[in-house]
Amino acid sequence: MPGVRSAAVGAWIGVGSRFETPEESGVSHFLEHMLFKGTATRSPERIAQEFDGLGGEVNAATGKDYTVVYARVLDELLPRAFAIVSDMLQRPAMTELDQERQVVLEEIAMYEDDPQEKVHDLAGEALFPGQAMGRPVIGLGEVVSAVTEEEVRRYHGSHYRAPNVVIAAAGSVDHGELGALCDEYLAELPRGGSDAPLAEALPGPPRLVAEEKATEQYHLSLAGRGLSRSDERRHAMHVLDVILGGSMSSRLFQEIREKRGLAYAVGSYSVGYADAGQVGVYVGTRKENLATVCDLVAAELRRLAGAPVEEAELRRAKDHLKGRLVLGLESPGNRMNRIGRSVLTETELLTVDQIVERVEAVSAADLMALADEHWDPDTLSAAAIGPSVEAIESGLSRLAPGLATAVSA
Repeated sequence: MPGVRSAAVGAWIGVGSRFETPEESGVSHFLEHMLFKGTATRSPERIAQEFDGLGGEVNAATGKDYTVVYARVLDELLPRAFAIVSDMLQRPAMTELDQERQVVLEEIAMYEDDPQEKVHDLAGEALFPGQAMGRPVIGLGEVVSAVTEEEVRRYHGSHYRAPNVVIAAAGSVDHGELGALCDEYLAELPRGGSDAPLAEALPGPPRLVAEEKATEQYHLSLAGRGLSRSDERRHAMHVLDVILGGSMSSRLFQEIREKRGLAYAVGSYSVGYADAGQVGVYVGTRKENLATVCDLVAAELRRLAGAPVEEAELRRAKDHLKGRLVLGLESPGNRMNRIGRSVLTETELLTVDQIVERVEAVSAADLMALADEHWDPDTLSAAAIGPSVEAIESGLSRLAPGLATAVSA
């Protein structure tokens, strides 16, 4: 990226919560934490000091189908950052496992206290019942409490190996120099082994998962079957998401927040995986507004499938999506993420011009067909957290009568 003085580099590992058995739920995330807790030659304190001395950004994240450790630093400091990341990746000491176990348990407790976050995982559980895809990435407290050092080491040895690791970089970086760093610092990365098994994702019939909790608001998340990350219609789905709830001018934002003041947070999303996808709507509102909000969401979902989007609204959504894409790719970190995720998950890596072309090709008829197939209220599952399960059931019965009976979370 000419004119940029920073470089972002990430090590992408092809393992996440999707690859875990129920007895391993949360091990991918726990292992991500342990990467920062020292190596054979670096203590946790030294790792922190070395990264602070680089003056950049370092972090890690675990998803459904990947784990990534990344750094963004001045270009001249990239070799030093790469040396640290590669050491963490290959040689985690695992010596402070019990201490970090308590940190992760506190993170899980913090997540349990945040209904606006937790309700999305409950929605995944509702859509993919009894499957790895439906379990939370953060893991289960009972698993994290009991997992042993031997089990974490075995998990690391099974997944942190070539060719299950992708190194991606963007910014002020030379491909040949990056290759040389890989040759120098990743020579000990184990090779071979079979690919991790991928549990099939099978959306179940519509159902409601509800948790009774003393909250000020009712937190509601709808979940439906989406598109895989390689589906040719994914660009149309992104346009549809912008129109439904993915922007300030979207229908849900305008109808529920701006015109009626029934919620502060309201929106929609669409995410794709290797063989499946998920669409969703989130809204947080008080009890007296819950029924009205459900009526409005149902009306907007049915309107998407029942009438074509007007040209001005379609034009605005396309321009919004293209603007977000181009602005995002001006960041080395975002560009590195796009490269790493695409290569690791074997997703088509399109140029900006190719994406713009596909977005421009989306028609109002395409959006109506997707809305009819994926956003029909009668086919959606739901999750909710609030003080009264009965109030949840009553409100959602107005959106989809089939969701009138809740399964307790």
